[in-house]
Amino acid sequence: MLKFVKMEGIGNDYVYVDCFRQPMPADPASLSRAIADRNFGVGGDGLILVCPSDKADARMRMFNADGSESEMCGNGIRCVAKFVHDHGIAVKPRLTIETGRGVLTLDLQTEKGKVNQVRVDMGEPILEASLIPTTLPGNPPKEAKLEVGGKSLDFTCVSMGNPHAVTFVDEITDELVLGIGPLVEKHSVFPRKTNVEFIQVKNSGEFVMRVWERGSGETLACGTGACAVIVAGVLTGRLGRKATGHLRGGDLLLEWDEATNHVFMTGPAVEVFEGTWTR
Repeated sequence: MLKFVKMEGIGNDYVYVDCFRQPMPADPASLSRAIADRNFGVGGDGLILVCPSDKADARMRMFNADGSESEMCGNGIRCVAKFVHDHGIAVKPRLTIETGRGVLTLDLQTEKGKVNQVRVDMGEPILEASLIPTTLPGNPPKEAKLEVGGKSLDFTCVSMGNPHAVTFVDEITDELVLGIGPLVEKHSVFPRKTNVEFIQVKNSGEFVMRVWERGSGETLACGTGACAVIVAGVLTGRLGRKATGHLRGGDLLLEWDEATNHVFMTGPAVEVFEGTWTR
């Protein structure tokens, strides 16, 4: 039997397992595929393990719904911070969490002793094409043309510890997100696949976003994706350094700080329910 907690950050929902108090699952990839199934499992965008760390308050390991392991999840790490605080692992206003892209710092906002908002220092964006990684031209590839699915789209590529391909469009449609998204995710110019963001800019401080996530399909939100969007928006002159992203599951506040070159993301973290997995 495995105890778990279901949590979500603006609709980006994962199953969280406390590996401080119980053994780490023997095969987390298989567990993620089974437990994330929305018909035969708990349901979610994947599995996140909250583990001990020798360099931070906790370590986050994140598995997509298809069982693949990812380096980072912006909405997921906010929920990890809430889990660590609210479940008594480390009760303090600032936490450090070890991830696949290094140790990140998170500032917690609480109400009645429980975390409700988290501001994450997501670190510096990675803009070198070979490190994103992508074979599209440029460092970073900025509005690089890609012919896919009978369409020609311009992509600006950014890594926030995981790869993102951002395209700005006049209108976000199902044809783009559900039809073109999976083709871009697995395109040969992205050797480790990519997350794909479709963006409609409202003004310099506001954008609407839908995302096709690598390994999970369309999700209601993607925190690292929203961070990649503000970077791509600044690089292409479409957004200012502070903006609100309207995602299908809710809003995120983003800032690409010019002095530090770090991207900051602020948003909610919610615990939905606890349970026991018996399969």
